[in-house]
Amino acid sequence: MKVGIIGSGGREHAICQSLKNSNKIKEIFCFPGNAGTSEIATNIKIDMEDFEKLKIFILENRIDLIIVGPEKPLVDGLVDYLKEYNINVFGPNKIASQLEGSKIFTKELCKKFNIPTAKFGIFKNTDDAKKYLDDTNFPIVIKADNLASGKGVYICNNKNEANNAVDEIFNGKFGKADKLLIEEFLIGEEMSFFTIHDGKIFKNFETAQDHKRVLEGDRGKNTGGMGAYSPSRLINAELEKKIINKIINPTLKALSDLGTQYQGFLYAGLMIVENEPYLIEYNVRMGDPECQTILPKLKTDLLDIFLACCNERLNDINIEWSDKKSLCIVLCSKGYPEKIKKNVKLNNLNKIRLDKLNFIYHAGTKSDNDEIYAVGGRVLNFVSLSDNFESARKSIINNISELNWTGGFYRKDIGFKVIN
Repeated sequence: MKVGIIGSGGREHAICQSLKNSNKIKEIFCFPGNAGTSEIATNIKIDMEDFEKLKIFILENRIDLIIVGPEKPLVDGLVDYLKEYNINVFGPNKIASQLEGSKIFTKELCKKFNIPTAKFGIFKNTDDAKKYLDDTNFPIVIKADNLASGKGVYICNNKNEANNAVDEIFNGKFGKADKLLIEEFLIGEEMSFFTIHDGKIFKNFETAQDHKRVLEGDRGKNTGGMGAYSPSRLINAELEKKIINKIINPTLKALSDLGTQYQGFLYAGLMIVENEPYLIEYNVRMGDPECQTILPKLKTDLLDIFLACCNERLNDINIEWSDKKSLCIVLCSKGYPEKIKKNVKLNNLNKIRLDKLNFIYHAGTKSDNDEIYAVGGRVLNFVSLSDNFESARKSIINNISELNWTGGFYRKDIGFKVIN
């Protein structure tokens, strides 16, 4: 079987590596991939936004299954486009992908179907938003409506910060903005809750806790994610039941009312307040770096799971997991999440000796003449499985030290809520 993976980040490298373990796969293509995927698959330099070129290559090379990793091609309708040509694709369609493509779409859905979420207001211009801020209590959360790679969220502690956030969003920092959201600030703890869907049924696909802020102690600007651990310390049987009954099932009912089903990964970003779940936002794909954190624990053949979803027979699959703890630390280019220096060489990757419980997934890297260079903000994902989170983190920090890369930085406190 031939498989293609759309994307170029750490999530896609982790998916690629997991699929590489399947004895049913003959060849893997990555569009466009990165330096890490090039070692285990064939990278194809086709722009993810060039649907026609992707379609032609897939058909000419008789690729049996396509997995769409990132959010933008999903929101733009790549799944719908490829299915028109009878190409087997794993991922949600364009309508369902609006759960991530528009935060306002999801908020209005929550309101209609009584899905617990933070109180919110929708604003179409700067003046109305700032007028509202005159009489609000702080802290407050302000969000860009559109895709922003996890960075379009501001937690504002005062009016000055809030006004700056409004200006940045409406001035196009995250692309053209016709609307923004202002939400109440919920006091609780965040959790990432994953499910996988075949259009008829779904199964749970582990939990994690991401670390969004760039600085240790959860300070500084929001990022795409500086690290994660799995499973979340918050999950329990009662909470899981509440999440499914109050959030996941009503969402699927809402999509059904819109005339569509959900197939693919669904990532519910939650705030847990006294064991009650509130939906912060949806993502219509695996999280990054949660995917890199979770997939090493998967014991079931990932290809079998994908094919079962595409054929509406997920019920036939028993998804099994290792009982190990997993932790991921993201090594970033200096300056991230703002301006970074690109094409910085990574010299010592081949000196790191990994055992079967330690992994490195590439993100913003490229290979050129057998040398590897950092070309993005988030560069490498170091993952370790262990009986406890503390030893997992120690293993990762030892591996990062072996790299001895002066062009990067990382948070040394990932998992601090589960490590004393």
